[in-house]
Amino acid sequence: MRKIFFALLSTLAIVVGFNSCTDDVIGTSISDIHSAVIEDDSFVIGGTSVRSSHLRSRSSIQLIGKVTADGYGALSSDVVAQFMPSTTIDTVGVHGGAQWVDSCFLVMRVATSDVVGDKLAPMRMNVYKLNKQLPNPIYTDFNPEGYYSEDALMGSVAYSADDMSLKTEYTSQSGASVSYYEIKVPVPVSYARDIFNEYKANPSTFKTPKDFASYFPGIYIKNSYGEGHVMNFYDIEFVSYYRKYEKLDETTDTIYPAMKQSYMAVTPEVVYNNNISLDAAPSVLSKIAAGDAIVMGPAGYEIHAHFPIQEIINHFNEDSRDALSVINNLTLEIPVIEIANKYDIAPPKYLLMVKEGYRDTFFEKDSLTNNKDAFYAEYNEQEKVYTFSGLRSYVLDIINKKGGIATEDDMNFVIMPIDVTKYTNTTSSYYYYTSSANSEVVTKIAPAVSRPCLAKLNLLDAKIILTYSKQILY
Repeated sequence: MRKIFFALLSTLAIVVGFNSCTDDVIGTSISDIHSAVIEDDSFVIGGTSVRSSHLRSRSSIQLIGKVTADGYGALSSDVVAQFMPSTTIDTVGVHGGAQWVDSCFLVMRVATSDVVGDKLAPMRMNVYKLNKQLPNPIYTDFNPEGYYSEDALMGSVAYSADDMSLKTEYTSQSGASVSYYEIKVPVPVSYARDIFNEYKANPSTFKTPKDFASYFPGIYIKNSYGEGHVMNFYDIEFVSYYRKYEKLDETTDTIYPAMKQSYMAVTPEVVYNNNISLDAAPSVLSKIAAGDAIVMGPAGYEIHAHFPIQEIINHFNEDSRDALSVINNLTLEIPVIEIANKYDIAPPKYLLMVKEGYRDTFFEKDSLTNNKDAFYAEYNEQEKVYTFSGLRSYVLDIINKKGGIATEDDMNFVIMPIDVTKYTNTTSSYYYYTSSANSEVVTKIAPAVSRPCLAKLNLLDAKIILTYSKQILY
């Protein structure tokens, strides 16, 4: 549909005549400039669902567990991870050396809101030491067989998300109280003592993650019993408890019996991966077979779409043949049909629309969207729609740099679930009075492997809206 929002029968330009000394009349000239803002949403986008199990996750979340949900499917995920070592380990006052290291744990934390499934389900996880370096890059369909041995079990723990003894509260930097579950996997103290001795003998081992991985390749965490939920762990660290001597004054000294220190942790700088297996439910597979545009995660289904950019450019050029026209905006609105399922697994919070030929490079280079090759949209839960609003630079790039001729690469896109990491930037102003403003800055975009998600994109009712201003001189 083509809409003209307003038209101005505008400027009546008059060149006023005057009499010369010979009484000749120079005359008048009149011209009309008609202006209009036009909105056209007559364009159509098409796409099909494609399996996407081979993703470079690059997520800071470790997804662990197993869950089956009617209307969704069966999901299991385990984790392999290297560690970022502590650059400083306390050895001062530890007079007993490594023998004063008394215990150690693998401590894992998950926000109370980041549990999907039945919180009552009893589960068990096993932690193994890796026996060789992880590959880099690493992908969601990675098979850890050959990278660990069942004989190298570091620890095991039974847990349930409903066990309130696992719940702790702390005050965040903003002052808000935040709840999370903490799981502590007991680890033989020999591991901590070996790390303590290594630090004293070879501190260079702890300079970089690569150096440390040559000494300690990492861990493999897998669900070993139970089914019912998956958890998104945001923090995994190796913690030791040790004794420390301190002289308080000339006549008094003491030994602190339970000092705590983190020896190593999983951080964004190291190699880690969610090893994901996802089998869509028969009801979901039947929708895909019928041609529905299904997005599903983690490592489930994405949409391969054809965007009619050449048709848009041709239409704009044709309508601008005898006019001065400027493109104001180009947006894509995709309505969503939510799919009912057992655990109310929701549509992905964010979608990425990226040129198909650029998708792998985008994630390998840890890129952010540039509104020319890649765009992202956040799900509007109230309106049940994704809106990609930054496509103006994309169409202008083709018009200005390619003479208005789009290539196949310009037309073929992947639409896929993503995780977006942001931080809030606060700026202050002191002109006349003090004020502050907050703005969100995107710092990372990764395939959505942090939690289950599912939705049907209603491409039949999607709207591609081209808005442009037009002036015609009569």
